[in-house]
Amino acid sequence: MTEPRWLDAAQQRDWRAYIEGSVRLADLLDRDLKAKHGLSSAEYEILVRLSEAPGRRLRMAELAEFASQSRSRLSHTVARLECKGLVARGTCGADKRGVNAELTDEGFALLEKAARDHVTTVREFFIDVIDPDDLKAVGRAFGAVAEQVAKMR
Repeated sequence: MTEPRWLDAAQQRDWRAYIEGSVRLADLLDRDLKAKHGLSSAEYEILVRLSEAPGRRLRMAELAEFASQSRSRLSHTVARLECKGLVARGTCGADKRGVNAELTDEGFALLEKAARDHVTTVREFFIDVIDPDDLKAVGRAFGAVAEQVAKMR
């Protein structure tokens, strides 16, 4: 068995800063959405993805990919959104086996309200605390991370 490439002190510091910052930020964003709008971050992401899709509708398989959720987890999350009247499910036109998720008018109205608060929180705790050049570097870095992880699928 080969010896792992251990992190040096600077890499370890940066890795731990990333872990602590990202976990705390994700928790803050989730709590904020729940307190103000009754939505989890996962539910919010689904509403966003549907709002951006043509006809505010996506196949469940596509939505799972876009929302970075397993199909099983997505199904449970969409079921919760259906119970709230925010999303409706239906069959795909020609493909009777496929299932679409569609953002309802009520879901879109809630998303419009939630997005205003969410962007304020994202700005306050992420965008506005990072130097613009560092923010570009973060975008490039996590684009590369996402690409590398996608190769594993």
